[in-house]
Amino acid sequence: MENCIFNLPDVQASKPSVPINLTRVGVTNVKKLVEIKRKDKRPIVLISTFDIFVDLPSDRKGANLSRNFEAVDEVLEKVLSTPVYEIEQLCSDIAHNLLGRHEYANQAEVRMKSEYMVRRSSPSTGMKCQEVVNIFAEASAVRGHSDNDYFDVKKLIGAEVVGMTACPCAQEIMRDKAATELSELGVERDTIIKFLERVPMATHNQRGRGIISIKVAHDFDVSLESIINIIERSMSSSVYEVLKRSDEKVVVETAHKNPKFVEDCVRTMADNIVKEFPNLPDDAVITIKQINEESIHRHNAFAESVSLMGELRKEINCQ
Repeated sequence: MENCIFNLPDVQASKPSVPINLTRVGVTNVKKLVEIKRKDKRPIVLISTFDIFVDLPSDRKGANLSRNFEAVDEVLEKVLSTPVYEIEQLCSDIAHNLLGRHEYANQAEVRMKSEYMVRRSSPSTGMKCQEVVNIFAEASAVRGHSDNDYFDVKKLIGAEVVGMTACPCAQEIMRDKAATELSELGVERDTIIKFLERVPMATHNQRGRGIISIKVAHDFDVSLESIINIIERSMSSSVYEVLKRSDEKVVVETAHKNPKFVEDCVRTMADNIVKEFPNLPDDAVITIKQINEESIHRHNAFAESVSLMGELRKEINCQ
């Protein structure tokens, strides 16, 4: 008998029983080792998680998902010979590659998140420690209608940093109580005022999580280090993994001298973004969030601002 050769059908290319367009089809939680170069510094090695998607037209049953893995691997192999300095650029390159491999797709989306270690020194003794910061990046590429080789790309870079906040409202209550008690003990009013100026009153604290993301066109780069520093400076105090007693004193005193509501943190971040990024284009999308894990309540406090950079500049500069 002659051998029979069968051509396997391309099941993904067949027509679905319910022909509707799908916004995202892909794979999630793909873990890869990523090396990011730094000028005049040692490279950073990140254990990163990727979510990778393309859109799917109504006349196609499925996407060729293996091409998503091929796109990531190809770009990461390229990194070995061509240095990559920004994680958002890495996502952009993968999105480009996805559209090249999925000829039926009009848009591709890549999301990446990693834990990033930053070196810090405690505020009093200068003890060296490492702090974990969550960083993330995204890129979306849309195929041009007139030129099949043109892709409109948007990039997003962001970070989430843990800090500490002190409640202004409870502190004002304690200030009033302290002033009343000192007055009943016969302390003069001027002395009470001086004392309250020097010694911050007790209040309840929160572990705060500040989040900033900046979405820009493909030809503009945003400093991740600057984003991290802005978030850290926008809460009542930074927190540290290792502290001696004198360090604890500084952290607690700093936080209580700088009490902030969750709304204050978001507005401070917005102000610092405008100051730190004067060249950021007006159409950049700025998303700022603050989540405070309350210590005397079961709920968390939340505040958010989403705006274009031009709108944010106008609001802040008009004050």
